[in-house]
Amino acid sequence: MTHYLDFEKPLAEIEGKAEELRALARKNEEMHVEDEAAALDRKAEDLLKDLYKKLTPWRKCQVARHPDRPHCKDYIEALFTEYTPLAGDRGFADDHAVMGGLARFNDRPVVVIGHEKGNDTQSRIERNFGMARPEGYRKAIRLMEMADKFGLPVITLVDTPGAYPGKGAEERGQSEAIARSTEKCLQIGVPLVTVIIGEGGSGGAVAFATANRVAMLEHSVYSVISPEGCASILWKDAEKMREAAEALRLTAQDLLKLGVADKVIPEPLGGAHRAREEAIAAVGTNIAALLQEMDGMKPAELVKARRQKFLAMGSKGLAA
Repeated sequence: MTHYLDFEKPLAEIEGKAEELRALARKNEEMHVEDEAAALDRKAEDLLKDLYKKLTPWRKCQVARHPDRPHCKDYIEALFTEYTPLAGDRGFADDHAVMGGLARFNDRPVVVIGHEKGNDTQSRIERNFGMARPEGYRKAIRLMEMADKFGLPVITLVDTPGAYPGKGAEERGQSEAIARSTEKCLQIGVPLVTVIIGEGGSGGAVAFATANRVAMLEHSVYSVISPEGCASILWKDAEKMREAAEALRLTAQDLLKLGVADKVIPEPLGGAHRAREEAIAAVGTNIAALLQEMDGMKPAELVKARRQKFLAMGSKGLAA
């Protein structure tokens, strides 16, 4: 079943009518409706192109959060072989909002880490909707240290509304864990590539995305706060999220101009959820290209380049 976003309702009506005609034809073989259904298909495709030609920042947020969008688990299963998950932070627990472990990418040993939101009610609750707790970030630190020790590139897949703000997480040192994970990203002497595959929310995303190369899917978003949270703080009204999304400059296209993102990965027409395999393949191709850019770089060079990238980012942003 296709999930339609609010702004896709006219599209839902057209595609629904085409499906109704085909359903009637399946029940009655004497009915010939293919021409009418094909005309509706063409109309739906034209509308889809118009809708996605120039999405507003708020609509991009909606697409980035689409429930059918490929998640971290989907990318790992499709792009990596011999994936061996590693669990726990060796201190408190295993956070299911963060998955990671050893794997092969194009037959090259790597460490992959990512946020996983889940794809149904049960898995979303188990994964805490992709909102990591301190033990999730400490697990990521452990995996990055392992990668550094054995000279393995690190690939991170970011898709989180933000770190979990619950009482228990704060008691166990949420902000410290995020800071340590960000610090570890800056310290490791191996290539570090990040792809924002959906939402990149606040420090919860930065803790995985302080990388040599940061790529964003075309309709992903990356910001210091959610539009709803920003609107609640600035205007005391969460319904002003559209204005907040405009002001935050959170789209992949804006962040490429600001130098926060290094590459924007095109998505299939209608978003990654409409052609999942195509979107996943595009991410794999771009990860391979970004890793190749760093082939031959020594550990000290990787650390220095990463540090300089982020030091320069603020000045570029101010100039823009």
